Amino acid sequence: MTFLKFYLLAGAATMMTVPLAHAENWPQWRGPRLDGTSADSGFPTEVQDSSIRWKIELPGAGHASPIVWGDRLFTVAAVAEGEQRLLICLDRATGKILWQVPVINAPLESTHRLNSCASSTPATDGEKVFTAFLDNTPTDETRKANDGKEIPKGEVAKGTVVVSAHDFSGKQIWQVRPGLFSSKHGFCSSPIVYKDKVIVNCDHDGDGYIVALAREDGRELWRIQRPNNTRSYVVPIIRELAGRTQMVLSGTKCVTSYNPDDGSLIWMMDGPTEQFVASLVYNEKSGYLFLTGGFPEKHILAIRPDGKGNVTETHIAWRTNKGVSYVPSPISEGDYCLVVSDSGVAHCFEAKSGRIVWEERVREHHASPVSAEGRIYFINDPGQLRVVKPAESYQLVAESNVGEKVFASPALSEGQLFIRGDKSLICVGERKSGVADRR
Repeated sequence: MTFLKFYLLAGAATMMTVPLAHAENWPQWRGPRLDGTSADSGFPTEVQDSSIRWKIELPGAGHASPIVWGDRLFTVAAVAEGEQRLLICLDRATGKILWQVPVINAPLESTHRLNSCASSTPATDGEKVFTAFLDNTPTDETRKANDGKEIPKGEVAKGTVVVSAHDFSGKQIWQVRPGLFSSKHGFCSSPIVYKDKVIVNCDHDGDGYIVALAREDGRELWRIQRPNNTRSYVVPIIRELAGRTQMVLSGTKCVTSYNPDDGSLIWMMDGPTEQFVASLVYNEKSGYLFLTGGFPEKHILAIRPDGKGNVTETHIAWRTNKGVSYVPSPISEGDYCLVVSDSGVAHCFEAKSGRIVWEERVREHHASPVSAEGRIYFINDPGQLRVVKPAESYQLVAESNVGEKVFASPALSEGQLFIRGDKSLICVGERKSGVADRR
């Protein structure tokens, strides 16, 4: 089956619901719908010796999530020795590393203490694996951007974004450098796949842009010049909303919706703050987009997606300043939207009204929650997994411990939970296949 046929089946291009009879890959950041949800079933609710299928130590460090396609898993890591950024392929059944290839060799960029030099989750179309890194090697272009100065090690410099495509054997197919990037917090721009395109958001402290590259050869298909030139790290979502395919993201002092086919603007909203990390989600029951962020002011907004032009004064359904997260993305489930703050307080909101249904302290959090079978999976920084059933009161289904710190968001596929800790990649649960071969 070709990727495009599967993509239409899985709903990542058309955003239609997948029947439970069909198993899903987890091909990019937050899965096939870019919102942390899985339509598969049979997932474990606890990490125990009896439920751990395998655990493998990864080379290097990184906060990128794993992605899943059929029998393969992919993730990335940064290795300080040799200054390498690696793309890693693992066997799904055993966790064995099948191959690892250096994507770039470059000085490690300065990062926030909660970031890494391999925080961008890769994406795959079933034939190629796409990665995004920052190359801080001085070039004529970066020297010019830095006013001709040599930037001391550890200080902020403008680097070059590097987007690459490798096949499933690890061979590089193409590599391009779409532009500069500067942020004192480091780099974290996960590529996403849409139809024939790889889309990368590069909001930064400079001339920000979003670029769409051809999956086949990396040539540029469109480019969006972003306003306000302020760092943000949001991965867009793509949905059929109000009768239009919309690519929506917050960042650089605004919220914007674009047509992902050509990059044209559909609507925009000023603010509500300067910087954002968390992606938006869409709640089907209410018909609202759900935003949480950011810095320095903190806001949660419910946004009606049927606007055109500037909708700042017309399309906010409700707003609150309580329970806001900066890094973890929210999750939508039925009548509810849930969010966990970086400081570790989870809130469940009624999506239509914004009413807080419950709140619960769950310790510091930076991984984004995921959901399956009507259950929400929260993993906090110390590695404690809580599985919760959204309802009018806090309903804890199960609680267990991963055994190491966790900053990467987990992946879900065919009844298995894949968790990247600070040292290891862990597979929890037995595979429950629904489609034998989706390539």
